[in-house]
Amino acid sequence: MKRLFWIALGATAGVLVVRKLTKTVDQYSPEGVGRSLSNLADAVRDAADVVREAMDEREQELRVALGVDSGVITQDEARALLENPTRGRGDR
Repeated sequence: MKRLFWIALGATAGVLVVRKLTKTVDQYSPEGVGRSLSNLADAVRDAADVVREAMDEREQELRVALGVDSGVITQDEARALLENPTRGRGDR
């Protein structure tokens, strides 16, 4: 019975090691590196889109506050924007 336990344990460990090695080799193959770089490029592109949208929104707020564009904003909101231009978007 002990021998069967150790054989099963060794087989399980062998399977786990082979699976881990296969996954690691796949990650560092040309296709795996290409997938990783593609995923990284997609993530950077998505982050840049979010930053661009936030910049556009903030620019529009400031343009209205400074009177460059017409829009609906109260005098108090405009003053708050000018006094604290780095405020969070939820701090109105």
